[in-house]
Amino acid sequence: AEAAAEQLQLYRRDPGGWRGCRSTGEVAVSWRPSTEFAGNLYRGEGILPASPRDVWECIKPVAGGLRTKWDQNVKDFEVIEALTDTISVCRTTTPSAFMRIISPREFVDVVVMKQYEDGTMLSAASNVEHLLCPPRPNFVRGFNYPCGCLCIPVPG
Repeated sequence: AEAAAEQLQLYRRDPGGWRGCRSTGEVAVSWRPSTEFAGNLYRGEGILPASPRDVWECIKPVAGGLRTKWDQNVKDFEVIEALTDTISVCRTTTPSAFMRIISPREFVDVVVMKQYEDGTMLSAASNVEHLLCPPRPNFVRGFNYPCGCLCIPVPG
């Protein structure tokens, strides 16, 4: 979990190489080749007219949180084991897509939540196997490289 958090901070500190691919008035999505796997990293950025704490309440990875209510790609989120008050092993399930052509997925990750001195809040996750969370039938087990969300306060 700590390694995933550090990886996200490295992405934040290294702004080079990102190429824009989609943009609306609210969100900009960019990508760059990964140095960890044969594929691309994707980053979505936007400024919301809300306090960082209110935004964090919408995105933080907790059971019963708001993410499953607004994010159509997150069907369920459950804590398998709380290791500390900021680190847990969690299962995220996604719905099927494209008229069920893409099967539902489940991801098992170790997740850490942090708050930094500048007010930034972070959730970082990376794939893990856990004895209490074997693969389930009717789900494809997904694999996450270090990933997560940053909620960064901006002046005003």
